[in-house]
Amino acid sequence: MASPEALPSTVDDDARTTDRIDDELWAAIGDPTRRRVLDLLLATGSGTASSLSRHLPVTRQAVTKHLTVLRRCGLVRTEPAGREVRYAVDPDQFARACTQVAQVSLAWDGRLRRIKDIAETLERQRAAADPRG
Repeated sequence: MASPEALPSTVDDDARTTDRIDDELWAAIGDPTRRRVLDLLLATGSGTASSLSRHLPVTRQAVTKHLTVLRRCGLVRTEPAGREVRYAVDPDQFARACTQVAQVSLAWDGRLRRIKDIAETLERQRAAADPRG
């Protein structure tokens, strides 16, 4: 393995980007049902576990558990609504999540470009070394 001094600076930049990522937030948005809950809340402005469950293939109780995860990482905020709780996306935390997604996307674009460059270099070297041309 290359020593840290031998690694290109972009590797360090990628590592710093990864270090800044909020793992709890990524775990929350990594679940497809929670992403759908966020989509519904963004489309409607707010909702209760009951109202959201009507649009999802899971029970109200399951929606409540997903909302709890989203609330714990700050993506949604709550407001009492009679006997229920109304949930809405927290715009500041959602903006932070979008920024993190963009940062990770850029880091991975760089990584994939480097992988492509390495593969193309290896292919050129293999073709140059192959006497059959």
